[in-house]
Amino acid sequence: MKPAREHATNNTQTYFVTSDTWERRALFHAEPWARLFFKTLLSHRGEAYLLHKFVLMPDHFHLLISPSISLEKAIQLIKGGFSYQVKKELESNAEIWRGGFADHRVRDAEDYNKHVHYIHLNPVKKHLCASPEEYRYSSAYPGWKLDPIPQWLKPPEIFGPVGGTTEVVPFQSSSKSCASIVAPFQSISNKSSTAITAPFQNASLMK
Repeated sequence: MKPAREHATNNTQTYFVTSDTWERRALFHAEPWARLFFKTLLSHRGEAYLLHKFVLMPDHFHLLISPSISLEKAIQLIKGGFSYQVKKELESNAEIWRGGFADHRVRDAEDYNKHVHYIHLNPVKKHLCASPEEYRYSSAYPGWKLDPIPQWLKPPEIFGPVGGTTEVVPFQSSSKSCASIVAPFQSISNKSSTAITAPFQNASLMK
């Protein structure tokens, strides 16, 4: 599902956003790259956007976010910030992103739920896992606790008190080290490289 590009500057809305890697290369098949992406993504959460749902695929990402700045600036912080960190921490000058991004402004609760469903099923459809909960680089994976659904997108029957944004469980300390920053990776340090990249073991099936 690649949404049609909209000119998005209204920072009171929620958006489904997609962006691809350069030439759809499976850069995030490499665990250090995936870790660094999440370090960048979560570093701007709260100050630039609320992060509701996500999936990081080997060659693209999908997000549901509510920006507090322009959408264009929010995505630049993610993509540009990641590119900068790749050069700094991974010492790579590789071309990373395809230019631009695609977005869709979420209209209502039904629209929101449709995109949540798509995000979480994306790795299943690409044969990277059997169920959404198995895929570590998705908000469906146990342990991720992100920002709650915006109140205006909730159906009336599930309205209830919202106590602000929820802290992200994957962060256990303020350390800037990528090696300890995401909880879904915390127990894998002693596993073989094959086990570490298991979520992407079928990445060759990506088109």
